[in-house]
Amino acid sequence: MSDTSQFVDPNADFDENNPLRDDAVHYPGKTKRGKACELVDNTGCVLAPDECRDILAGLIENDLFGFHPFSANGGETISLERRESTHVQVGDDLYRLIVFRYQARIENF
Repeated sequence: MSDTSQFVDPNADFDENNPLRDDAVHYPGKTKRGKACELVDNTGCVLAPDECRDILAGLIENDLFGFHPFSANGGETISLERRESTHVQVGDDLYRLIVFRYQARIENF
C-alpha cells in the first residue's frame, strides 16, 4: 500500500497531520443540551463569519455534537475519539469538515 496517501491512512495521527493553527478562528455555540461546542475555521483563509455561523447553527440543529449510541461506520463498537468527516462549501471553495465530539473544524483539502 505504498501508493496510499496519508490522507486516507487509517493509522495516520490526525492531530499531528492537522495541527490547530495559531490564526484559527473560533465560533462558540451551545448544543441543544446546553453543552459548549464550537466551529473552528482552521483554513488560514478567514472564511466569511456569517457562513461559518450558519454552518455551526446547522450542526447544532442536526444534533451532530456529543456522544452517539452508534458507530460512525456502522460497526458494533463505539469510539469515544470518533471523528466524522464530510465536506462543506464556503463561497466558491470546498473544504473538509471534521466533527469531533464538541468541536467541528473546517480544514483545507
